[in-house]
Amino acid sequence: MTETAALQKLLTWLSPAFPVGAFAWSQGLETAIADGRVKVAADLRDWIGGSLAHGGLRTDAIILAHAHRGANDSAQLQDLADLAFALTAAAERHMETALTGEAFAIAARAWPSDVFARLPQPCPYPVAVGAVAAAHGIGLHDTVLGYVTAAVHGQVSVAVRLVPLGQTAGLQVMAGLEPAIAGLAAATASLDAIGGIAYAADIAQMRHETIGTRVFRS
Repeated sequence: MTETAALQKLLTWLSPAFPVGAFAWSQGLETAIADGRVKVAADLRDWIGGSLAHGGLRTDAIILAHAHRGANDSAQLQDLADLAFALTAAAERHMETALTGEAFAIAARAWPSDVFARLPQPCPYPVAVGAVAAAHGIGLHDTVLGYVTAAVHGQVSVAVRLVPLGQTAGLQVMAGLEPAIAGLAAATASLDAIGGIAYAADIAQMRHETIGTRVFRS
């Protein structure tokens, strides 16, 4: 596959317009905003930065990378799916990764491949993205970089709506996190390196299940 064709697919698959429904989930950020933990741009940068360094975004990136490498092995993909689900601390987070993974796999069938027969059911979102991207010849580094960048943009979008955070401040957070995103995409961590300590985010995701008025599903 040419670099242009690979980039086209990646941009399409990770676009907010791709029918995955990721926009509906805040991954506990809505709870953190409601609790007053995230009130300004600096708070948001710290919150997302923690997820990149120690939390769910780092875990997703590692799972995705291994799914990319194991795209031809259905047993390995199943093991990765089991691990990904086991690492989701909250019921809403479990539901999110299952539903977005299923939606991604359904939508991506517009680009035919035999990889879909190897995807586990249910399939966590990072496993689906990693395996499908590999099957279409999209490089590992670019896939992880694109996935994590899109996830960070989604978190910033939540804060822009709920804090509310101005568009300029949101863009400044995105720009400031680019080195951390690039570093995560360049890393080659083993599955044994997974070990999240983002307890505040996990608890926020759990507490979101019980809060009253809410905009997002997690």
